[in-house]
Amino acid sequence: MLTALRNLFSSGKGQPEPVDGKVTLADVLERDWFELFYQPKIDLKTMRLVGAEALVRARHPTRGVLSPAVFLPGAGEEEMLALTERVIITALKDWEALAAHGMSLKLSVNVPVSALVKLPIPTILREERPRAANWPGLIMEVTEDEIIHDLKIANDVADALRRFNCTLALDDFGAGYSSLARLRQLPFSELKIDRSYVTNCNSDRISAGLCETIVELGKRFDLKTVAEGIETPHESHKLQGIGCNIGQGYLFAKPMPKVQLIGIMRARSQGSGVRRQDSAA
Repeated sequence: MLTALRNLFSSGKGQPEPVDGKVTLADVLERDWFELFYQPKIDLKTMRLVGAEALVRARHPTRGVLSPAVFLPGAGEEEMLALTERVIITALKDWEALAAHGMSLKLSVNVPVSALVKLPIPTILREERPRAANWPGLIMEVTEDEIIHDLKIANDVADALRRFNCTLALDDFGAGYSSLARLRQLPFSELKIDRSYVTNCNSDRISAGLCETIVELGKRFDLKTVAEGIETPHESHKLQGIGCNIGQGYLFAKPMPKVQLIGIMRARSQGSGVRRQDSAA
């Protein structure tokens, strides 16, 4: 299965562009337009860079960088599996590039639940993971609404990943309305607060209450909490005040190419922490 997926999109580089102008995931993989951008993850207490989430992009030869909203719609399962394998392997290699510059960040990637079942992820990690002693492992993010219905899969995969210093994170937490009984069974290291709750959490009483509840759950179950989509200093201050561990969003930095991330990390390593900014990408 692994070899078949690797061969499926390995011979299309240099092919002509689609004549109808539509870009599909198959085009991206076949023509080697695939690229990972990284959005920094910030420790909200120290304001230091502690990790980054890998996000899929396509670098089109004439249209520039394309978001996944352009090329993912309509993608088949086999293509999504091939993409997921490429994402994992690329993130592992990118960590080595970052480490070569003295930067050991814990990276995270998004993984559909189907890939946890159908891809030999432990084999990929065994063959492709960095051998450096300071490799902090890889976080694989799965959405709550996908994984919550089959906790046996989550637990089995989590056990296999731990052998390679990798963990699962529960993405978009709060959107799936999980019961507390199910939460006790979750084998995750992080809860990522759904961005719809983060927006205006400083002024919206309901959003603030939901964020506080999720952060408290994280503390009770010894899980880190990560707030996505932070866009204002007020939201950041609110989340810091209630004890949220990590934040990411346009307030700190937009997703960026690996080379740009290296440059920013170098510059900030000489300072005291992360400067909030409006245009990091």
